[in-house]
Amino acid sequence: MKVVLFCGGYGMRMRGGSDDVVPKPMQLVGPRPLLWHVMRYYAHYGHKEFVLCLGYGAEHIKNFFLTYQESASNDFVIRNGEVELLGTDISDWTITFVDTGVESAIGERLRRVREHLDGDEYFLANYADVLTDAPLDTMIERFHASGAAASMMVVPPQSSFHCVDITADGAVKDIVAVAQMPLWENGGYFVLSQEVFDLLPPGGDLVADACGALAGQGRLFGFQHLGFWKPADTFKERAELDDAYRNGDRPWMVWDKP
Repeated sequence: MKVVLFCGGYGMRMRGGSDDVVPKPMQLVGPRPLLWHVMRYYAHYGHKEFVLCLGYGAEHIKNFFLTYQESASNDFVIRNGEVELLGTDISDWTITFVDTGVESAIGERLRRVREHLDGDEYFLANYADVLTDAPLDTMIERFHASGAAASMMVVPPQSSFHCVDITADGAVKDIVAVAQMPLWENGGYFVLSQEVFDLLPPGGDLVADACGALAGQGRLFGFQHLGFWKPADTFKERAELDDAYRNGDRPWMVWDKP
């Protein structure tokens, strides 16, 4: 299945100011950007046809792949002045770069790349800023078995805040950590059918419009994942992933596991 990656937003919570023009998917985790880690995850499971929904900072994403250096993440030998790679990352990938607008919502970005999906009945989609070790094959199998029109991975709440049960007169009855509550949140990994396009109005949103409508029909499947899941929506979260990478704690790098 083709993989649609939404990588055109401003990423304001990741930027250090107006002079910081590097888009969020290009922020580094180890020697490679977030976007690369997400793509390597999908490629590991055999999904190597990508459609990149570009917008803000598109030139940075294009240049990264146009000047891609395999040696940054692969072993190699220099023999007689020539570099002999012992492995490659992207040689068998197909990447389509599409300008979907700087101000477009996620749903509108998806609408603008529909023609590049070649009418495929099913496809994958991702926000390009979240890493996980979720078993993608199982996720897809359970989606098909469910008979739903779309699926989203859901994860337990990641917030460190607490919810407070309080009466009208201010008496606190209970305090519960958000992470301990029986709730699930959108994990950003989607398996979608072409039917979602029928539910996306111009300028619409994938989750609020298409997924919301399907949920109301009982045709949205939630794949519950309790393993590793980590967003990189802020500087702090990206720095935590980078520190984990440098300390050898890399559960999202399923392609490096035996």
